[in-house]
Amino acid sequence: MNYHGFNKNELALTVKNLNQLLADYQVYYQNLRNFHWNVQGENFFDLHAKFEALYTDARLKIDAIAERILTLHAKPMSLFSDYLNAANVQEARGVETDHRMVLEILDNHKILIDCMRGVLHAAGKANDEGTVDLIGGFLSDLEKSSWMLDAWAVRKVDVVMA
Repeated sequence: MNYHGFNKNELALTVKNLNQLLADYQVYYQNLRNFHWNVQGENFFDLHAKFEALYTDARLKIDAIAERILTLHAKPMSLFSDYLNAANVQEARGVETDHRMVLEILDNHKILIDCMRGVLHAAGKANDEGTVDLIGGFLSDLEKSSWMLDAWAVRKVDVVMA
């Protein structure tokens, strides 16, 4: 049943971009798990908890993205090998310091933000307000998290030299 009234062809780019976002979020999620398990040093307690909060949030967003794709009568990607092949977010390899972990997360956020903007553009052109509403909220959340991580990543030396 076509309860939402969309033409499937009008939603094709939105669905493609949502699947891209899903792939990027899956790799980002695993990067966060990696950092949560492997963070060490004087910032352990703060970052261990922060990384857990971020991956818990990412897990919920992954499910919401996949369910939105299903709501649009399309099929979400669901194999990790497909995610790795499609994702612009790359697995974080060789990232060992807490500061570098935060910078890597910020790099992941930039990719996710760019992807979200692509989803918003496609969904807007298709008059898909449900997707616009969902992803718009995700974008706002991610921008705020990025601001906070960016503030954390500023080193005292950077501040003194500015």
